[in-house]
Amino acid sequence: MAYHEDLAHRVREQLAGESGVSEKAMFGGLAFLLDGNIAVGLSSGGELMVRVGPDGTDAALARAHTRLFDMTGRPMRGWILVAPEGIKTKRQLASWVSRGVQYARTLPAKS
Repeated sequence: MAYHEDLAHRVREQLAGESGVSEKAMFGGLAFLLDGNIAVGLSSGGELMVRVGPDGTDAALARAHTRLFDMTGRPMRGWILVAPEGIKTKRQLASWVSRGVQYARTLPAKS
């Protein structure tokens, strides 16, 4: 498996109380969806992908250990990556997972 299973377990713990959670293998990693919308994901390099929305991008990038998600040379506003150093503790991870959940909950459910 390309993503870090320990990180996947930690994210699952954070999402345990959420409804509509599903997981989907994507891009060599693992995405966690809420009612069909990606909230967070795991990259093969141990980074956490967080969906913050276009309006939340700059504030998220102002935090330590973050960078804009860039797939094949095309930076994507609204999506950031948090380095392993930024999600070491339960509190750090919870903050980012919560942020992704909050944004995903603003989106209409997908069937």
